[in-house]
Amino acid sequence: MKVRPKVSGENRRRFLSTAALAAGGLGARAVLPGVLDALPYQKASESKTPEPKAPEQRAPEPKGPKADVTLRIAPVSFEIAPGRTIRTYGYNGQVPGPVLRMKEGAPVVVDVVNETDHEETVHWHGQMISVEADGSTEEGTPAVPPHSRRRYGFTPRPAGARWYHTHAAAGKSLQRGLYTGQFGFVYVEPASDPGRYDREVFLAMHQWEPFYAASMDEDDEDSAPAPPDNGLEVGYKAFAFNGKSLGHGEPVRVREGERVLFHFLNASATETVRVGLPAHQFEVIALDGNHVPNPQKVATLHIAVAERVDAVVTMNSPGVWTLGTLDDDDRKDGFGVVVEYAGRQGAPQWIKPAKPAWDYTLFGGEPGHVASPDGTFDLILKKIPGGHGGFNRWTINGKSWPDTDPLRVEAGRRYRMIFRNQSDDAHPLHLHRHSFELTKVYGKPTAGVLKDTVVVNANKTVEVDFTADNPGNTLFHCHQQLHMDFGFMALLKYT
Repeated sequence: MKVRPKVSGENRRRFLSTAALAAGGLGARAVLPGVLDALPYQKASESKTPEPKAPEQRAPEPKGPKADVTLRIAPVSFEIAPGRTIRTYGYNGQVPGPVLRMKEGAPVVVDVVNETDHEETVHWHGQMISVEADGSTEEGTPAVPPHSRRRYGFTPRPAGARWYHTHAAAGKSLQRGLYTGQFGFVYVEPASDPGRYDREVFLAMHQWEPFYAASMDEDDEDSAPAPPDNGLEVGYKAFAFNGKSLGHGEPVRVREGERVLFHFLNASATETVRVGLPAHQFEVIALDGNHVPNPQKVATLHIAVAERVDAVVTMNSPGVWTLGTLDDDDRKDGFGVVVEYAGRQGAPQWIKPAKPAWDYTLFGGEPGHVASPDGTFDLILKKIPGGHGGFNRWTINGKSWPDTDPLRVEAGRRYRMIFRNQSDDAHPLHLHRHSFELTKVYGKPTAGVLKDTVVVNANKTVEVDFTADNPGNTLFHCHQQLHMDFGFMALLKYT
């Protein structure tokens, strides 16, 4: 254990004292909407500590047409670095799960096979699909029972970098939910793509070996000092890009002059990641899979939990470099990947870039005249400190899930959500099955930036507009596992 490991909370907190308390091919076909069936199969033995399944323990394939995608949820074991093995749950025996490519508008059938002893769900994050397929039991998606399978059908949309992940609650467990390896990219291919790049690289970032700890020291502009009666936070001992710590996986091999499109995903349960590549710049072209109206070059990226950033890097500085977090301790503990130019060798270089404040509005257009919304939801977000050894609870307008007031909407109307963060933590706020447009960030008007997740810093306010264009129960929540499991959720309901 590190003497001063980092904690969660969408911020980079240092602990003063710690206490350990405690995862197919695609093709278009005709498809029925939502959940198609649920088939139990013979139970396989499973230890309390996740272990890989032997092939003969797996369930037999179901009769009938083959699914376009099959995701098997099962214990998985993998080496993050020589001599350091992670045991968790994952998809199809790997972490991250396989990159799934789908065609926008081409229906798919997905089989989800649950080879664990607990219920599971797969959420198709960022896609505008039905409640039955979305993967949230809070909305009404049926869970996949232990040692069973379900078949789901949906039509992928919109195009861009999406992802899939467990939506199971973790509660007090650090072995469930997004603390596990149950995450992976979905790339929904558009009908046409100008392809102004030479190739793509998908990088999913995640922290491992979580533990609970008590007090901490703030060192991040996103957050504010915690109250003296603050509850438990989560720290991590291991870090990886695509399941490998820095220097222990294959490098990203490039050639001088190439334009490489990096798809970044922050698959953390709790932490924002700031990323840099010395001697290079990131040309941000999309946020959460949606093209931005004003692509810009920046030296660093700020990626909150569940956010995706698509950025093109022109390879014009030959050498061997570290692409990684700006946090020195976490990078030394493996949070990065090597970028290696053809014909170059040696130890990777790191030159810490400046850390300018991240500004979503940099990528937006001129706001112009903004029509008044049909309705407004003014949401005050607060913390109830958990005290020593306890868990903080979170409220939306004074109430915690499952008692939060539903947000009632009518189909076809446009609504404004005002997120007033009156807590010391930053919150990555996610709206299922819809996209929203940023309209005002910390008092600064903007337009044209479409997202499904937005981080709201401590004691700050962000305003977004969305159109109620996908009827059915829709979950709104903080994407920090530790926050959503302790009250930070509400339902949007169509009337």
